[in-house]
This record gives sequence, C-alpha cells and structure tokens, in this order.
Amino acid sequence: MTDTEIDVTGAELAESLAAVAEAEPLIQALTNEVTMNDVANLILHWSALPVMADSPGDAGEMAGAASAVLVNTGQVPEGKIDAMHEAVETANERGIPVVLDPVGVGSTPTRESVAEGLLSAAEFSIIKGNYGEISALAGVEAQVRGVESVGDYDEIERAARSLSDSTGAIVVASGVEDVVADADSAYRLAAGHEMLGEVVGTGCMLGATLAAFGGAVGDEHAAALHGTLAFGLAGERAAEMDYTGPASYRANFHDTVYGFAAATADGDRDLEFDLEHRVERIV
Repeated sequence: MTDTEIDVTGAELAESLAAVAEAEPLIQALTNEVTMNDVANLILHWSALPVMADSPGDAGEMAGAASAVLVNTGQVPEGKIDAMHEAVETANERGIPVVLDPVGVGSTPTRESVAEGLLSAAEFSIIKGNYGEISALAGVEAQVRGVESVGDYDEIERAARSLSDSTGAIVVASGVEDVVADADSAYRLAAGHEMLGEVVGTGCMLGATLAAFGGAVGDEHAAALHGTLAFGLAGERAAEMDYTGPASYRANFHDTVYGFAAATADGDRDLEFDLEHRVERIV
C-alpha cells in the first residue's frame, strides 16, 4: 500500500457520489436481521442495488455477480458464518471489494473468533468498526458492551494504522470523529450529528455506505474517505430538517441520502460540500 495523498475536496466528494449513481453497483450484503431493512434501503438510496443473499450456496453464487460484498457480523449463526466465508472467498477470487463490519468484536470470545477466522481466510478492502471494535481487532485493550464502544481511545489512530498494516485493508474507526487510515497515514474527519447515535443501526448503515462507494469508486482509500464523509454530512443535514425524535430523524436521514444521490444522478455535480476544517491528516 502506498502513502498517497487523497483528494478530499467537495468536488471530489461529488464525483464519488456521481460514480455510485452512474454505476448502480450491486451490493451483496450479509448482515444481521436487526438492521437488514435499513441496510438494504440505504444501499438503494445511494443509488446502488442491494441483495441480501445470506445462506450457504446462494451467498457465494450471488457474490460472484456483485460489485462489492458487505460482511456484517452482528449475528453469527453457524449457517451464516459458512455463507460469509463462501461470499468472501468468491469475491477474493474475482477481485471484488469486500467490506468487513466486525460488529461487537471485543464483547464475546465467539465474535472475536468469527472475525479472526474471516481475517485469516480472506482479504478485505475496507474494515469498518467503532473505536472499541477496531482496537480489539488491533490487539489493543478495548471496552465493548454488546455492540457499543465505551471507554477512552486516545491512541485510536495508531490502532487503526496497526490493523491496516496487518490486514492490508483501509480501516475506518467510527466515533465522535471518524478516523480513516492505511498503514502509512491517518485522517480525522469531523462530520456527523449526535442524533446518529440515537438510532439503532447507523453503524451498520455506514458499513453499507462504504460497500456502495467501494463498488463504484476505483480507489478503495478514496471510497472509504468519501463514503464516511458523505454519511456524516447526510447526518448533519438530516438534523436541519424538522424532527421530533429518533424515528423522524431516521426518516430524514434516509431522505437526505436519497437527495444526495438523486442530485448527482440528475447531473448536478455542484452539490455544495464545504469540507474546510473537516478533514485533518494527522499522520
């Protein structure tokens, strides 16, 4: 992996959005039942095409036709684990990008074993998790309760870079500020809204976003940066609309994502994304 400077201007972000809208990538998502509907809808709202084939046999076959594969370990029944391995094996054989969302890693030995088994068997383009999950995968002390990250993570950039170095993946650590890292660099992104934390499944939806961008944007590092930024900015704009609580905010968020994609699909490459002071390269 080379140490390259990624363009994170508003114009480049709009171009990545347009790439997703034009390509309409097929995203094979193996995710958990709690968030499956939101994941499928968000993929669609980015202008990508969701398919949720998660049984052995069907998962591997569908992965072969996909533009990107999302593997979310929020629920890990035995049959789904087999399906995950089939899907990522097929994707690796055909050079299809794979996003790993290791939900709840660090909370139970079973989840750690599932994630470690996937990492030892396959290559991933992007690994996305909260601060606790990324730290746990990197072998750093972490506190994860259920699927939520708790505690302090002052060295999250170092943990993300270490995980990238050991796996070859771009690592996205989501938190109050998101970190996007490869083995040689780390960017800190300031985008999002506190209401995102009041809706179950927004972490899973970020993983879906990264798969949608990864299936259309040729550079995986740019896909991770631009996808994470677009997600956070949508969260902010959703809060500018009227809402009375998490349910109406969630609807606003989906509508905002749909609006971003619809604008670029209609040829509007001049969406106003002011990224000043939002992106800091810290390594």
